[in-house]
Amino acid sequence: MDQPSNAQLARRFGLSDEEYDRTLTIMERMPTLTELGIFSVMWSEHCSYKSSRYWLKTLPTQAPWVIHGPGENAGVVDIGDGLAAIFKMESHNHPSFIEPYQGAATGVEGILRDVFTMGARPIANLNALRFGDPSLGITKSLVDGIVRGIGSYGNCVGVPTVGGETNFHPSYNGNPLVNAMTVGIADKNRIFLSSAAGIGNPVVYVGSKTGRDGIHGATMASAEFAADTEEKRPTVQVGDPFIEKLLIEACLELMATDAIIAIQDMGAAGLTSSSVEMAGKGGVGIELDLDHVPQREPNMSAYEMMLSESQERMLLVLKPTHEAMARTIFEKWELDFAVIGRITDSGRIVVRHQGRTEADIPLQPLADHAPLYKRPYTEPKKPASLESVEDPVGIIPALLTLLGCGDLAAKNWIWDQYDSTIGGQTIKRPGQADAAIVRVPGSGRALALTTDCTPRYCFADPEVGASQAVAEAWRNITATGATPLAVTDNLNFGNPEKPLIMGQLVAAIRGLGSACRSLEFPVVSGNVSLYNETAGEGILPTPAIGGLGVIDDAAKAVGIAVKPDHDLLLVGAPRGELGQSLWLREILGREDGAPPPIDYAAERRHGNFVRTLILSGKVQSCHDVSDGGILVAIAEMALAGNTGVRLLPQPKHMPMHAFWFGEDQACYIVSTANARDILDQAKTSGVPAVLLGYTGGDHLTLADGDAISLHKLRLANQHFFADWFA
Repeated sequence: MDQPSNAQLARRFGLSDEEYDRTLTIMERMPTLTELGIFSVMWSEHCSYKSSRYWLKTLPTQAPWVIHGPGENAGVVDIGDGLAAIFKMESHNHPSFIEPYQGAATGVEGILRDVFTMGARPIANLNALRFGDPSLGITKSLVDGIVRGIGSYGNCVGVPTVGGETNFHPSYNGNPLVNAMTVGIADKNRIFLSSAAGIGNPVVYVGSKTGRDGIHGATMASAEFAADTEEKRPTVQVGDPFIEKLLIEACLELMATDAIIAIQDMGAAGLTSSSVEMAGKGGVGIELDLDHVPQREPNMSAYEMMLSESQERMLLVLKPTHEAMARTIFEKWELDFAVIGRITDSGRIVVRHQGRTEADIPLQPLADHAPLYKRPYTEPKKPASLESVEDPVGIIPALLTLLGCGDLAAKNWIWDQYDSTIGGQTIKRPGQADAAIVRVPGSGRALALTTDCTPRYCFADPEVGASQAVAEAWRNITATGATPLAVTDNLNFGNPEKPLIMGQLVAAIRGLGSACRSLEFPVVSGNVSLYNETAGEGILPTPAIGGLGVIDDAAKAVGIAVKPDHDLLLVGAPRGELGQSLWLREILGREDGAPPPIDYAAERRHGNFVRTLILSGKVQSCHDVSDGGILVAIAEMALAGNTGVRLLPQPKHMPMHAFWFGEDQACYIVSTANARDILDQAKTSGVPAVLLGYTGGDHLTLADGDAISLHKLRLANQHFFADWFA
């Protein structure tokens, strides 16, 4: 801790030589160790977004229903009845590889804090998980630890985990992705922000004590993995969900008063980021006396306290004379409460410890001169369209193979470790609908929530792949009857210093923006996770999308399960798109061709038509067409309802395997008691629709008479995790 600050140490902390020179210019002297630590974490990729900020500014972030977009802890949208939904998705990829259980658990913990720090009570968690080759022992170990970590933390803190996605690809062998999303509800007129104000106002630390866990976690998350993974284990935080639950209740109780001026969670970079961001946003200064910071380990230095990422901690700015009342609340909940500083008019962050000034940094240059790189990039080449391919196995065998692969296999082994109904507001649980449906407490409304991305599309064509992720989130919400409102994104990519990787990121943001503008589905929050590489091998570009919508009458929301004696219709115009499809990968072992194109006008026209049908009560179930195509969607609906389907002959303008397994966009499968009425309405509305078949019995039967029992379909669908973790 006493080593001098120099360029070599700065490089160890993740600063380039040019960035270190910039700190010398700002400080006009050699920075102390604590000052160098502050610069290094605030200018890390994880905190400063220095490789992505330029491009993120191009995203659409506004709409009449958006209350707060990017820039706050989470996005805020108006959902009616004087209420707001507050939500965000964030990554905890690197920590989850180093320490799967704690890395995933603290990922859930951190995103919960981002939401309740704005005054919302969390009502739902979701996640998006990517793992490597299932045949590798490390993949099984990572799946086990990460799923247990997510389930344990969410279950103990009392917030249901209601949805998500899990898939596998060898590109994630050395770098799994753990993207966590939380949604909360607040009074739209009682949103708490992080901008500090009021010269002389007290700065208050609340929650758990500070330890040495997580030091330089933000820096670790801003670099590739190499051979020193085990050495990075101390940079992973350790969480306690029971303390987090107490912290939620204490903060919400204090928020019911008028004591709080600003509040910020201590996430990445801990006390450093929270204090710097609060003072910087408010255009004020801040002084901290670390002698008053509650500590759980002896002899902690200023450097350690400022950079620790110990969990369950918050920083508040209170109105004068409110300290005693606030202290009473936090002590009632058995949490630490300490006045550790005050707001000043200096425009500087000043840190003192044991009578010494350990840091004295001007805040405006710390922010204004933070690195912003428009890195060189190579525009990704557009792949050629897939030429026609023959079917080597047949329709039923291919269906069994697809339903049994890791991406489409039943995820009960995962879901059963998550409490999806705690709180009593969950209407549609995992596997029951295209999006989770969670009732807004005290209201007849409900939220529709989903996470979506198809990384193989994004690798082939990042722009189209990112657009498709947005469109699928929009469809999944629509397929329940809800109206899509906004998205949060989690952009997971490799090393941005490589022009090819940077090109993927630029193209994906372009596609994301195009889709969000076209579908009126703005981006209100998000996260960028770069350097997802191990030994120079990057992941598939994975711009995960978390979507949120609202349905005014929760009772009208539909799921995917079919009932007997209904008609099954396809809404949309399939083209038999097999490029980058699961059929191509699982049956032919190929990953080539162009991903399916996106037609935004068709997406809106078909989706709005389907939503109208659902809300009018004419549709009993609905499922969008995505991975695996039309026949996989039908099989999933049949399995969910434990009801068979008899399919009719379809037009011969394309091969049957292309029709059944093509991953065409803007398509939905709906069940109804009156197909003729819907077909007439579709014709009048200019929406393509066709009768696919009828429900009933216990088999899925093709038009040529080839059939398979639901029992065999279910066995194929459930064996992956059952055999893996037997």
